[in-house]
Amino acid sequence: MSLLVLYLLLAKAELISFSGSGTIPVIHHDFVEHYQVLTDRQLNAALAAGRTAPGPNGLYVVSVGYFVRGLAGGCAGLLAVITPAFLIVPMLRFLGRRADRPEVKSAIRAVTIAGGGLILTSTVPLARDALTGVWPVAIAAGSFFFLVLTGRATIWVILGAAVIGLLAI
Repeated sequence: MSLLVLYLLLAKAELISFSGSGTIPVIHHDFVEHYQVLTDRQLNAALAAGRTAPGPNGLYVVSVGYFVRGLAGGCAGLLAVITPAFLIVPMLRFLGRRADRPEVKSAIRAVTIAGGGLILTSTVPLARDALTGVWPVAIAAGSFFFLVLTGRATIWVILGAAVIGLLAI
């Protein structure tokens, strides 16, 4: 895959999503299913790397670029991540005056709901790949119940899961 195609596919994912996680279904479809230059395991590793780094959720796109084309691919991923930032000012100028219109609010609401559905559909194959064995399932279930029952900060889940993962090796 050429660097230009890599950049364009990653930029497309960034431009049509409304959050860092919203890019997952697009990237999964393009890189894992269509072009088959990435495996579910590599996408999971990229997501894990992006989640552990400070900053926005979408930074895993840099890791995706790295897995596909090495250091140059990582740079293409970085360019794809920052591309929407350059487009926000013209977009705000155009939409700013129209933001209170019911049509615009409805469109944003519909796109947000559709994004949630897309995230759910792409999470299933990634979860299937990541949740193999007893320990990963126990960590996932324990993390879920800890967050639901206690309402504590997610940092405790991350630290606890890291400790359990290190001890389970």
